[in-house]
Amino acid sequence: MPTPHRRLSDPRELNALAHPVRMAIIELLSISGPLTATELADRLDETPANCSWHLRKLAQHGFVVEAEGGKGRQRPWQVPGLGFRWDEEHASATGEQRRAAEGLSDVMMGRAIDRLRESQQRAPEDTDEWRAARNNTEMVAWLTADELREMNDALNAVLDWYVERLTDPGQRPAGARLCEFVAWGVPTYFPGVDPA
Repeated sequence: MPTPHRRLSDPRELNALAHPVRMAIIELLSISGPLTATELADRLDETPANCSWHLRKLAQHGFVVEAEGGKGRQRPWQVPGLGFRWDEEHASATGEQRRAAEGLSDVMMGRAIDRLRESQQRAPEDTDEWRAARNNTEMVAWLTADELREMNDALNAVLDWYVERLTDPGQRPAGARLCEFVAWGVPTYFPGVDPA
């Protein structure tokens, strides 16, 4: 499994990312490579000034860096590496760290759910081939902690099969489209259902 380039624990870093525009900037730079504030603004329906301001905030924490080429308003930005990891429930985390991590998780999951809804709305416009390839899955199962860890590790291994295609366009086969998978494996709590 590829290791995310950065582990976050400082509440200031977590809070800096926990903003929808900043997260959108990180996502676009991760997917599309270096972009200027103007290019980001066009894609995000924001102003270049607003994107510049958010880029500077991200740069203060090392989440983005200037890319080569361009000057002034035409300077491109890039991410220095792909992926972040943070713990919401780490035992040693302070209350402030937990709240900041939960805030970042909420922003990320909210954005993923928004993309799912958009994909569902656009599905009727898609080809039969792409509609047949779609899938939504939800399940619950009785597992031990070891089994839950094994299942999460197995899901992560499958999700990592094509991760190199994100940064190497040469590995993308003809007809490939950007697809998203969101998974979580956690203990769940139903009213009146106690552990076995």
